[in-house]
Amino acid sequence: MNMAVVGLAAGMALGFAGYFGGFGAFLLVAALGAIGFVVGRFADGDLEPGDLFRVRERGDRPR
Repeated sequence: MNMAVVGLAAGMALGFAGYFGGFGAFLLVAALGAIGFVVGRFADGDLEPGDLFRVRERGDRPR
């Protein structure tokens, strides 16, 4: 599926949640969507657990 279509669907879902459920529902849908996105990236193999929980060394800081 094209990423533009996925973005459109996500935006529409957030819009409906905000309109019909209020701001709390909007935040809930946004948080669950972000969690689902991360889980999906793990399932596809595009993301490793070490990518999120890596400890930086002293010289590893971006400048």
